[in-house]
Amino acid sequence: HRHGHASPKEDDNMAASLRLGRQGILFGLRLSHFNKCLWASQPWQEHVRHFFQSPWFLGVSALKVQMPALSPTMEEGNIVKWLKKEGEAVAAGDALCEIETDKAVVTMESNDDGILAKILMEEGSRNVRLGTPIALMVEEGQDWKQVEIPPPDAAAPSAAPPATQAAAAPVVPPAAPSPPKPATSGPLRLSPAARHILDTHGLDPKLATPTGIRGLITKEDALNLLKMSPARKAAPAMAAPAAPSPVPTPRAVPAPPGSRPNIPPQSIPGKPGAPGTFTEIPASNVRRVIAQRLTQSKTTIPHAYASVDCDMAAVMHLRKDLAKEQIKVSVNDFIIKAAAVTLKEMPEVNVTWSGDGPSALDSVHISIAVATDKGLITPIIKDAANKGVQEISANAKALAQKARDGKLLPEEYQGGSFSISNLGMFGISGFSAVINPPQACILAIGTSRAELQLCEEDQTLRTRQLMTVTLSSDGRLVDDELASRFLDKFRANLEQPQRMALA
Repeated sequence: HRHGHASPKEDDNMAASLRLGRQGILFGLRLSHFNKCLWASQPWQEHVRHFFQSPWFLGVSALKVQMPALSPTMEEGNIVKWLKKEGEAVAAGDALCEIETDKAVVTMESNDDGILAKILMEEGSRNVRLGTPIALMVEEGQDWKQVEIPPPDAAAPSAAPPATQAAAAPVVPPAAPSPPKPATSGPLRLSPAARHILDTHGLDPKLATPTGIRGLITKEDALNLLKMSPARKAAPAMAAPAAPSPVPTPRAVPAPPGSRPNIPPQSIPGKPGAPGTFTEIPASNVRRVIAQRLTQSKTTIPHAYASVDCDMAAVMHLRKDLAKEQIKVSVNDFIIKAAAVTLKEMPEVNVTWSGDGPSALDSVHISIAVATDKGLITPIIKDAANKGVQEISANAKALAQKARDGKLLPEEYQGGSFSISNLGMFGISGFSAVINPPQACILAIGTSRAELQLCEEDQTLRTRQLMTVTLSSDGRLVDDELASRFLDKFRANLEQPQRMALA
């Protein structure tokens, strides 16, 4: 201090600043030593990421895996099977899980690299809406056990639709409300076998004592509940979650206008159903979409019908000749070929309806109706007019098997130009099929039958193998005259198979 001694207050300030300066230097030295240790071991980017993503800072940030749209008409899906376990490394393109869509069981692939940290929707989860998180992933090198679980409101969309359905239909069986329960009383997790047992016997899953990992209700838990169920039914506590009681309490819940009559909604296992009782069967995704498509077809497409009898003698004879050469083809393969060739000869029938009007198709893709346990699906034989009957046969067999196994790819059942439905193997003499929108026609095939016919030329009787085919056509695209000409040419192609090779 140039002007003499410093005041006591100034001395205190100077001492404090010196102390702080010394502590700052020491702290800086310590920090630099700490940094050298860190920098020596790993690149600095890793440390910044480690700091910001470490559990004690914010928790490991997760990448949400959402329920994808695996078919154009899909609105919700069911989780069939997880192909990866929690903690398992996942590369982009790896199969994550199998999802039942409205059409088939499709394998979902991962879009990112990382680690599967948490499965939010267990196997057996049904009616999961599009966009609902079904799992969480973290980046490689992160602690997947410390993953941040999203708040429960993120999972609310998946639980909302079943809850609204349950509210709208007051007479559903006790098994139906089980999907929305996780939203109301913590996570209720059931194995597929346990869910089946509880649904079959109409038991409340909440009454089961879970013994599986993370509170999973196993098959054994469901069987234990089933053993105790008679005692539970006798207790008044069971009366609350049960469905509306048969007759005494119709006054308690006034039925909304237009609802079903208030009768027992579920038959009791082991007892014959009383008159007027029924068992509610939940519709699968496939059945719901089939119902929508059939309703759309019959309410928006003006169906016109025309039938013709085809003589199958030439086809039968040709089949026998081919069989001698170990070439096995079915009558249906000849029908597919004849329909495809006829469409190629008459491109005005090879059209679809798109919004404002007709659209002509460039190639002939024949959809064949295949019945599966889950419902009807129509795999497509591509470019059938340019294929031989033997190749059509091989394609049809492979597609039918994939359809029954639920393994069809979307491009294998979407975009046909003409459908064929054959019920001849069931002995059906003839029928009318429903058009598969946006297609213009569907051909319904009956069984072949032997008929005696008088030959006018020499007044002799001869046997003919006749088969009735009925064309359902969209009146906006294929009028009666065009449909008649199509059937006439189709019959000529089928009765003279050599024509098809020339065409």
